[in-house]
Amino acid sequence: MEYKDYYKVLGVTRTATADEIKRAYRKLARKYHPDVSKEANAEEHFKEVQEAYEVLKDPKKREAYEQLGSQWQSGQEFRPPPGWHGAAGFGDAGDFSSDNLGGFSDFFASIFGGGQAQHAGFQGRGRGQRAHQPFRQRGQDEHAKISISLEEAFHGGNKTIHLQMPEVDANGQMHNNVKTLKITIPAGIVSGQQLRLAQQGAPGAHGGPAGDLFLEIDIQPHRLYTLQGHDIYLTLPISPWEAALGAKVTVPTLGGVVDLKISPGSQTGQKLRLKGRGLPAKPIPGDQYVLLQILTPPAKTDNERALYEKMAKEIPFNPRQHLL
Repeated sequence: MEYKDYYKVLGVTRTATADEIKRAYRKLARKYHPDVSKEANAEEHFKEVQEAYEVLKDPKKREAYEQLGSQWQSGQEFRPPPGWHGAAGFGDAGDFSSDNLGGFSDFFASIFGGGQAQHAGFQGRGRGQRAHQPFRQRGQDEHAKISISLEEAFHGGNKTIHLQMPEVDANGQMHNNVKTLKITIPAGIVSGQQLRLAQQGAPGAHGGPAGDLFLEIDIQPHRLYTLQGHDIYLTLPISPWEAALGAKVTVPTLGGVVDLKISPGSQTGQKLRLKGRGLPAKPIPGDQYVLLQILTPPAKTDNERALYEKMAKEIPFNPRQHLL
């Protein structure tokens, strides 16, 4: 039989990383997908791509393949050495099933034909017999990013979203259509986390299951709060007399307003903690931190200016003393 160069099939070098192999496979799988491709011999190309990826994505199979590959070149007549499976110990590498590997080549079977591969139907069958078996292929996983509000991240709940997703029409053609999905947002989710929607990805081939859809969460900026992990930060303006004399003020949180005590002599930049008022999390929820910011009112009238002049005389204070 003819030796197959799996690296050539995927269009990658022999030093390609796992990510490079995966990207090449996804690109070619889309190009030759039997349900949508108009390329000549699309199904055969698709099987070759799938077979190459099945070997190169798995470090153990790839190692076994490369041990033999050093002795042959693409197109040469190939015969594995006697006792190859038992000696190399790779005969049982991988998880084979007749559903997804029934269309692989004799070359593949000659390398990985021991153990589970034999039970998958490789023994005692010719190429022509396997070629007519349906090749069920799971659809590709799809990834998308969705934006939610900080309130939605805090409370959680149901949300309806609309995404551009690939779909196969009645004629077997693939189009990008708007897909409406109802999703559940768990309370306490943060940016970068993913939601997995089973079988909501790209359609499978020949009755194979659809892939999954992974939604990456992006929390929108908020007009009041900033988010760090599960902790929430709020800049709270206070007056000079509230800072100097102390006060009890009302502070907003995502769970409702609360009262906060300002200690006498407070300064700008001081951080106060509201325990458990951040995003929900297990076992311990986040906190809300309040950053004080002293705002000085402008002196717009003669009386206001006179009051500031009186303060300057009666409260001698040089905030730059430490610089001298």
